[in-house]
Amino acid sequence: MTRSTPSRVFAIALLGLAATACAPTVATRGNLTDPDAVAQIKTGTTTRDEVANLLGTPTSVGTFDQKVWYYIGQKTEKTAFFKPDVLERRVVVVHFNDAGVVSDLKTLDHNQGLDIEMVERTTPTHGREMGFLEQMIGNFGRFSAKDSKGKGPGS
Repeated sequence: MTRSTPSRVFAIALLGLAATACAPTVATRGNLTDPDAVAQIKTGTTTRDEVANLLGTPTSVGTFDQKVWYYIGQKTEKTAFFKPDVLERRVVVVHFNDAGVVSDLKTLDHNQGLDIEMVERTTPTHGREMGFLEQMIGNFGRFSAKDSKGKGPGS
């Protein structure tokens, strides 16, 4: 019985290690805003400083309109090598008027997002494609060895 005990312990340890390797990993990225904090923002009365105190600094500020703040965050779950599943995604868009008071507030979730299909194309280039061997031996004779004074042949 003593001979099978170490192998049993090893097998149980190996199974435990394998089970933990397949445990899902939850990751939160960006600024996943608290819905209760967003509910405290009132259009027409809440100022820019109050929004910053409630939600923190924005993830992004509008490129062409500095009066638009974006809070972007998501929570994903990934198991082993599989593609991550989006558990929660939220985008809060805050518009300010010229006085720095909230003029519009929108909250978008992952159901309102669009999946973008990537295009598998390559841009053609002009010229001749070199094969592997041409790339490997193509530089022979192009460079000269330098002597100890840093001068090459014919210097």
